Amino acid sequence: MSEAGLVTLDDLEAAARVLAPVAVRTPVLPADAVSDRVGAPVWIKPEMLQRGGAFKFRGAFNFLSRMDPADRARGVVAPSSGNHAQAVALAAKLFGVPATVVMPTTVTAAKRGGAERLGARVVLAGTTTADRYNRAEELMRDEGLSMVPPYDHPWIIAGQGTVGLEIADDLPDVEAVLVPVGGGGFSAGLSAAIKHRLPNARVIGVEPTGAAKLSRAREAGKPIKLDHSGGLADGLLAVEIGHLTFQHHQKYIDDVVLVDDDALVRAMRLLLDRMKLVVEPSGAITIAALMEGKFTPRGPTVAVLSGGNIEWDGLRELLDR
Repeated sequence: MSEAGLVTLDDLEAAARVLAPVAVRTPVLPADAVSDRVGAPVWIKPEMLQRGGAFKFRGAFNFLSRMDPADRARGVVAPSSGNHAQAVALAAKLFGVPATVVMPTTVTAAKRGGAERLGARVVLAGTTTADRYNRAEELMRDEGLSMVPPYDHPWIIAGQGTVGLEIADDLPDVEAVLVPVGGGGFSAGLSAAIKHRLPNARVIGVEPTGAAKLSRAREAGKPIKLDHSGGLADGLLAVEIGHLTFQHHQKYIDDVVLVDDDALVRAMRLLLDRMKLVVEPSGAITIAALMEGKFTPRGPTVAVLSGGNIEWDGLRELLDR
């Protein structure tokens, strides 16, 4: 860690070494269907092909690898809207330790089922981030578990940032990278990695209109808690950007754009129809931003697809809208 608390290139490269034997090194693929629309070469980084169906495995495994072995052996608990829960469940399974995940009562069947299949105990608690955190903290106290935070921790940020290192290695002439913004761990780590390796490349955060927590924070110069959040992108609906992640955003993110729900559905349809990729709404938000002209690329651009954990019924319902 640097003096300012930001993850360093050494932190990111250390996480990459930890993950190399266990994580999928997802490819960078040409997205001709999008390139044709925007008039510039667009590539995708399909993290729905990652173990657990999303980028979250990178941060979760890196976190568990850094834990004190005795603490890890007692078990871990993770509050999550879905993808972080599956990532922690998988990482705990690989380390041979018990995992409990606290998910909202509104969690999709795909995300709950994924965590259960990976061996996690699922506890449901309310519908807000605070509900999940409070219940996870109760379990920590009552059962001696260790918390695996979803985003606002340097080990998580460094793990997620390995996506950025891979993009820089595979497409060193990239001019812009679009990344989804939830609580900010992914966007913080990826933007740090890109700027360390390719300082002239731009990093654009993309968040849903129903959860504009980073946009509000940048206006205020500090994290601002939204009164509420909502929309299809359930993995991006945090009501407040993380405090550590915000520090990274202020240093490394060039701009933030907003995308509405209808655009998410159109992007999902395009990815399925033209690229044969199943992407959840949160994962499709970067493509939606390009399709809607929220960001106009001038040269090689990468859109990161963060995950694909959506069940068939939910996918069919969205695509029929």
